[in-house]
Amino acid sequence: MIRDATSDDVPVILDMIRELAAYERAAEQARVTERQLRDALFGPHPAVFALIAQDEAGSPVGFALWFRNFSTWTGTHGVYLEDLYVRPEARGGGYGKALLAELARICVERGYERFEWWVLDWNEPSIGFYRSLGAEAMDEWTVFRMSGEPLRALAATGPGVGAGVGSGTGSNAA
Repeated sequence: MIRDATSDDVPVILDMIRELAAYERAAEQARVTERQLRDALFGPHPAVFALIAQDEAGSPVGFALWFRNFSTWTGTHGVYLEDLYVRPEARGGGYGKALLAELARICVERGYERFEWWVLDWNEPSIGFYRSLGAEAMDEWTVFRMSGEPLRALAATGPGVGAGVGSGTGSNAA
């Protein structure tokens, strides 16, 4: 069964985020707190959404955490899947596919034209699974990330809101 997460699910979602981070060989990078997760999912302005996969006994065995993105090319929103995780003992039970199918249904129902996510290039089981569903790798794109000191250094060079360069126009092209 797939259902929307509730605030009562936050502790189990947090546990599964940590399990996923360990699987992805990056446990030390999973620093999110229960409060941060609760605020992001259920605060006054939810920024992300989550689905829970439950087994026959009603126990959570997986989750999908997602948010809306926007394509300037299509003029429509899309779904960006931040995390998809199914606990090892439940893998092969159809839960991952059911979570993805529910997100695809949300896209179609709402008129979203894209459903996107990243996968680590060494994660061959997931890559094979996604391809079996018809997903295409976007090999011509390179993902960039800025965080920590480089992020702070670049921010320090910016003019700030209302300080000139493109302020208020939304047209800051690189």
